[in-house]
Amino acid sequence: MRKIYWVQIIEDIKQGKQRILAKAITTVENETEGYKDILQNLQINFSIPVVGFTGAPGAGKSTLINALLAHVGKEKRVAVVAVDPTSPFTNGSLLGDRLRMNEHYHNPNIFIRSLATRGNLGGLSAKTIEVVDVLRSSNFDFIFIETVGVGQSEVEIAGLAETTVVVLTPMAGDDVQALKSGIIEIADIYAVNKADHESIDTFVKQLNSSLHLRPPSAWTPPVIKCIATTGDGVEELFKKIQEHHFAGSSIKRKNILLEKALMLLVAHKMKGLDKEKLKSQLAVASDAKEFNLYRFIEKYAGK
Repeated sequence: MRKIYWVQIIEDIKQGKQRILAKAITTVENETEGYKDILQNLQINFSIPVVGFTGAPGAGKSTLINALLAHVGKEKRVAVVAVDPTSPFTNGSLLGDRLRMNEHYHNPNIFIRSLATRGNLGGLSAKTIEVVDVLRSSNFDFIFIETVGVGQSEVEIAGLAETTVVVLTPMAGDDVQALKSGIIEIADIYAVNKADHESIDTFVKQLNSSLHLRPPSAWTPPVIKCIATTGDGVEELFKKIQEHHFAGSSIKRKNILLEKALMLLVAHKMKGLDKEKLKSQLAVASDAKEFNLYRFIEKYAGK
């Protein structure tokens, strides 16, 4: 990519030109010509808060973000990265979060981008890191990331977002099991949605009593009761998001930088892997009577 071209792209991104921003994200996501020039010359503003929303399917993450956008979108510029699952059979993705947030598409302060996981585990797209850095090079006040909603495997968001909001509901199965799950341990803020449910007080009490099991920290995760469909509790939730951002430690930011570097290195190492070639070779090798997957992988990795 000619230097004069990507220099203009970087400047347009900085000024918040959404059409150029969208094209730059597509270039980075698909690794088309010039994507390295864009990434390596980004002027990233690390002071922009990155807030991750995670939780089990049906907890109301999209609806809660939608309510937050309605609350802050009039005065603040917000970018939303909504990660949707990719089908392992068709490689397609519904990108349904765009449908849930469509009322905000004509708001110039709000930018919504869907990403497919493309088979990546952990609740995030393999390209989420780069896309968030592109957004952080623009003029947004906040960046929201919504993970796919696959339950306890979504802890990867803690390695990218400075503030992690875990969205829970009081009737989503075994309450005790929910309190023990790994996804609970990553929360900076607990948002208990559907707070009009009859068991809300019991659930919140159990959640608060479990906080002493967490390692000692200068920040105690608050438990916010919300009703996303009506906007109840959203103002308090946003207030706590802002409080946590300003209370953030430099140690956590450096740890996040380390996690991002590790994710990028893993993605870089995996680039040369041809999945279709591996599939065909594995199909042939597995027909052998003495087939052993671990010997196959050792031999394959040594190529």
